[in-house]
Amino acid sequence: QVQLVESGGGLVQAGGSLRLSCAASGRTFSRNVMGWFRQASGKERDFVAAIRWSDGNTYYADSVKGRFTISRDNAKNTVYLQMNSLEPEDTAVYYCAARRKITVASINIPDEYDYWGQGTQVAVSS
Repeated sequence: QVQLVESGGGLVQAGGSLRLSCAASGRTFSRNVMGWFRQASGKERDFVAAIRWSDGNTYYADSVKGRFTISRDNAKNTVYLQMNSLEPEDTAVYYCAARRKITVASINIPDEYDYWGQGTQVAVSS
């Protein structure tokens, strides 16, 4: 099992920035890919970004490219999501996820992930 704990959410004005953190514990060798997803009220859970732990390759949804950056800290077993130029449309609960599969096929599909955090709320006011 891998346990994931997110932090860093909050309320910010449009144009502002937030950094989310996700600390992994337990069988961390199972977290070959870690990703961030978000779910706005009444909507499906959408892919935001992912990183493959072994080589640091990153993947982004088109809606966040150029504004969000995913990164990892090997020593802390932590993945980060730096969110800049936030927009009201970014308001959602953000979830950290991890999966054992090391390939990047279907990296944007929630069902392809094995472990999930509890989520952290991000609210962007206009």
